[in-house]
Amino acid sequence: MKQKRSMFLLQYAVAMKRNEIQRLEMLATREENRLERAEKFLEKDATLFDEFLRENDRSSVQAMKLAEKETKIKMEKIIEIRDLTAQIMNIKSEISKFEDTLQHYKIYKDFLYKLSPKEWLDEQEEKRLALRKAKEPGEFIKDSSMATLLGDRGSGNKSKTALLWKEVQSLKKPSKVSRFGQAPSSTQSLPQVGQASQPSLYSELDSRMSSSTVPSQEDTDSDGEDLALYFTEPQQLLDVFTQLEEQNLSLIQNTQEMEETLDDLNVTLKNTQIRMDREVNMLKQWISTIMMSISKEEESAAELQLKARVFHFGEYKGDQQDMLLESLNHKVLDVYRKCVGTQQEANLGTVQMLTVVEHQLDELLENLERVPQVKIEQAEKAKERERRMRIREEKVRMQKELQEERLQRARARAQAEIKKKRGRRLICRSRPPVIKIKEESEHTMMDKDKEEMLFFFT
Repeated sequence: MKQKRSMFLLQYAVAMKRNEIQRLEMLATREENRLERAEKFLEKDATLFDEFLRENDRSSVQAMKLAEKETKIKMEKIIEIRDLTAQIMNIKSEISKFEDTLQHYKIYKDFLYKLSPKEWLDEQEEKRLALRKAKEPGEFIKDSSMATLLGDRGSGNKSKTALLWKEVQSLKKPSKVSRFGQAPSSTQSLPQVGQASQPSLYSELDSRMSSSTVPSQEDTDSDGEDLALYFTEPQQLLDVFTQLEEQNLSLIQNTQEMEETLDDLNVTLKNTQIRMDREVNMLKQWISTIMMSISKEEESAAELQLKARVFHFGEYKGDQQDMLLESLNHKVLDVYRKCVGTQQEANLGTVQMLTVVEHQLDELLENLERVPQVKIEQAEKAKERERRMRIREEKVRMQKELQEERLQRARARAQAEIKKKRGRRLICRSRPPVIKIKEESEHTMMDKDKEEMLFFFT
């Protein structure tokens, strides 16, 4: 039983495997058929793609050819445009040159018209007015005849203008071009018609322009009659120039003479002004010196008057007056010796010595006025410097003396015996303040005299 069962199982397994093999073979055949179909479709697609690529290559080659043609045409047009622009620039430069020359000629013409006499200009103006009056009726007749001609031709020209307008619009319409640059047959006939009609259009336009430009040329010819000039030979201009040169030379000579006279007047004016300023300054200095001398004399007169009053009231005694006179005589003698010297001393009185000193002082003042102000200022500065140095030296000497006195006192105090005070310190009773009599006038006068003596005689 076991063997039968195992045999049954083996047979069943073999049958199942056979069925599976058959099923797989069927699937393989189906897949092979499907692959064959796909290969066929791929081959068809490849052939179609190759045809597409070939057509694309053909179209690209044709497009390249068209592009090359268009670029060639474009380059030719650009070259033509450059040539035309160069020609235009040359023409413009020539026009500008001609305009410059025309401007120069106009300037020369205006200059010649300005040089021409007034009588001739008046005659030319009268002639020009007469010509204009004569031309006005002829121009009116021409205008009326042109208006009638245009009115007659208006009805006939309307149809012509309509046809020309249609032809121009047909020329402006662009022709349709195919992918490969081929135009359709329906549009090829229109350019031929336009080309055939272009000469007629241009001829009519040229005829109209020529008819419109004729009057302008006639106007320029008629204006050419106004270009008459007074000067027909160069000798006339040379004569005018010689006359103008003579006039200019005479004017230049007159101006030079006037300038010379003006220079002379300016020099004399400056000299007189300098001289007057110098005299004014000298007079001002004289006035200042006189005022100073007057003030000094007034002060001395006031002092002498005061002294005379004092002597008159008997405040001083005779002995004191004699002593004062002797001291005054000695002082005047010292001043006389220092100012004049000991050579002319011959028992002169005080008044005589004072007169001599005064004369000497006047001479010195006169000489001082002649000395430049700069030197006087320098001398005053030097004297002031010496006086300050002297005062400084005196102050230093006085300080040294005071310092020595203080040192001596300090030494004396140090060497003295020390005394001890015993008992109560005595306090003195306060005293009333002493009334001091002011004698400032005499001291101030003495100080002034000392300063003057130090300033003038040191």
